[in-house]
Amino acid sequence: MKSFQDLFDELSAKKSVDSDASGTSKLLDAGVHAIGKKVVEEAAELWMAAEHESDEQVALEASQLIYYIQLILISRNIPLKSVEAVL
Repeated sequence: MKSFQDLFDELSAKKSVDSDASGTSKLLDAGVHAIGKKVVEEAAELWMAAEHESDEQVALEASQLIYYIQLILISRNIPLKSVEAVL
């Protein structure tokens, strides 16, 4: 099981990888606008799953939303500790 920090570190490492190597790198190269569109899409999917799907599907959709939120932070060079400071 990955922690939020483990995922953040893994995704941050992909920021310097050639964008042809991974979808994560491509999204980071595309920037905040492209990642933000995915955040909105995944938030809607999480909401719909919470309304109509199994707990497992809700968990999956939540994990995907967390992934894209972390990409936004990485794109903006905002460390997780900055988020934790305001929780």
